This record gives sequence, C-alpha cells and structure tokens, in this order.
Amino acid sequence: MKTICFATNNENKLSEIREILAGQYTVISLKELGCEDELPENQETLEGNSLEKAEYIYQNFNQPVFADDTGLEVEALNGEPGVYSARYAGPQRSANDNNSKLLTALDKLTNRKAQFRTVITFIDGEVEEQFEGVVKGLISTEIKGSDGFGYDPIFIPENHSRTFSEMSSLEKNEISHRKRAIEKLVDFLARQP
Repeated sequence: MKTICFATNNENKLSEIREILAGQYTVISLKELGCEDELPENQETLEGNSLEKAEYIYQNFNQPVFADDTGLEVEALNGEPGVYSARYAGPQRSANDNNSKLLTALDKLTNRKAQFRTVITFIDGEVEEQFEGVVKGLISTEIKGSDGFGYDPIFIPENHSRTFSEMSSLEKNEISHRKRAIEKLVDFLARQP
C-alpha cells in the first residue's frame, strides 16, 4: 500500500481522512513524517495556502504529500470568514470563539446561506494538482451537537436538518466538503501509471 503524507497534525482531520481512504493508502501525519515545523499559511486564498503547505513538505521531506485548506464562506458576509476561518475570532484559534462571533455577525440577518470549501493540493515530484470540494448549507441560529470540530456545530448541510456536529462521523464523511475533494484526489491517483 502506498504511503502518502497528509500535511496536518490535526487529529480530527487526520482521522476523517483515514476513514475516507481506509484500505487504499497509508496516510501519515506531519508528526509521523518527523516534521515539527509550523507550516506556512501566508496566502490570501485557500488555493494558495494549500499549495504553499504541500510545496513546503515536498521540498523539505521529498515525500508524496497532500495538503488542504478549508474555509467556511458565508454569503451574507461576502464570503467571510473564508481563508481566515481558523482565526476568525483571533489568533487563539478557538472554535467556540469563532462560532460565537459568526452567530453574532448573522444575528439580525435572514440570509444564512453558507458553504464549506476545501482545496487539496497533491505533489509527488512528477505531478502537482489541486482538487476542490464544496458542500452548501445554512448557518444555524445556535450551537447544536457535540461531535465534529470547527464550525460543525453551526453548519447544517443542504437537504439535512441537523448540523454536522449532530451527525456521526460516518454520516458527515459521506457528504463532507473534504470527502468530495478527496474523492477527486483518489480518482486522479487511480489514473496515474
């Protein structure tokens, strides 16, 4: 089985990806790769951050890698928090603070349309490709559920009545933005010689 590095140490993301890729690839984290560096995220777009992180790992560790950047884009807020999703409420990167700030920003607004968007960059030395996954939905009026992470407690995916946090990881992974991007990556890898 091929080994590929997922450029993260986020245990939530890692377990989600391992569930999605189970049996197809051995997915290792940055820690398992021996990388203790803080990966650069200096770009103004999800595409730019994803590429920057993947390039850093490939150039420094010569390991096939994919890196993601994900943002929650809220229509009434002109796409915010977007690329700044993780640090929307400040550098402490608190999910609770981010969720509270977003709910407050939408408090008097009726348009609650939003989408989660993930961009994955894959690099193995021969090819460099990007893949996008999007799931549309709405922002709830309150925090609901105890599973998931990030904005999961306030995001209700299209055609559903529960937030991501109210779903099991298997339910979420069936429809998630990350899964949609990963499926494109897997399809691409399957077509490589």
